[in-house]
Amino acid sequence: MKENTNYFEVNKATWNKKVAIHAQSEMYNLETFKTGETSLMPYELNALGKVEGKSLLHLQCHFGQDTLSWSREGAKCVGVDLSDEGIKLAQQLNEELQLDARFVCCNVLDTSKHISDTFDIVFTSYGTIGWLPALKPWAKMISERLKVDGTFYMVEFHPILWMFDYESDNGKPEMKYHYNQKDVIYDEYEGTYANQSSKMVSKEYGWNHGLSEVVNSLIGAGLQIEYLNEYDESPYDVFPNLIKTETGMYKMKDQKFPMIFEIKATKK
Repeated sequence: MKENTNYFEVNKATWNKKVAIHAQSEMYNLETFKTGETSLMPYELNALGKVEGKSLLHLQCHFGQDTLSWSREGAKCVGVDLSDEGIKLAQQLNEELQLDARFVCCNVLDTSKHISDTFDIVFTSYGTIGWLPALKPWAKMISERLKVDGTFYMVEFHPILWMFDYESDNGKPEMKYHYNQKDVIYDEYEGTYANQSSKMVSKEYGWNHGLSEVVNSLIGAGLQIEYLNEYDESPYDVFPNLIKTETGMYKMKDQKFPMIFEIKATKK
């Protein structure tokens, strides 16, 4: 791996390829979404409650399903993503569904260079912070874009999950990475989490961030943590050998650690 590798450009190219595949996938279920089904999960709906009349900034929005779901709930939404293909599809969906969300293509860390508005809510969810080399600039940007007394909410896969190599030679998840991996992790594999039989090759650079880094970055940026919760169930079947529960969530057969964490914070 060369020192001058542009991690974000490689990741952007991969995410651009993923958009069309994900838009056709059962996981994203785009046709059902178009008929009115929300893409939001119980964690985020319970945390944010009624958003009608509030302004909401959605970080790393992919092709905008959650952004548009919040828009349907009455929020005035702006979505940000690195992938121009993702933003293009998000804008198309916004127009087709006759909603009023706005979408901006940029690196999430550069959000404040492209958006000067402040928001009642800043929101991000599921598989986002692992694409960022450091969280202090991320947290600083969140604080910049939040109104005083505004709410930041994130729900994310637990950092323990990212300690494993799920493509190991023996076919079983193998603990390989540090909980707080400082060095970049490069991964290259066929398929995507939404369509594992796809022939596209994903080339990805990522970083592992433990809970202390997440929490301390937000505190350092002037946010007051309201709560940190951890859960054993994931709303998505994106890890090997998960079992669907009575609640419609997914968990491991022999659950030894959380799969999801959520943080709610306020700018003071």
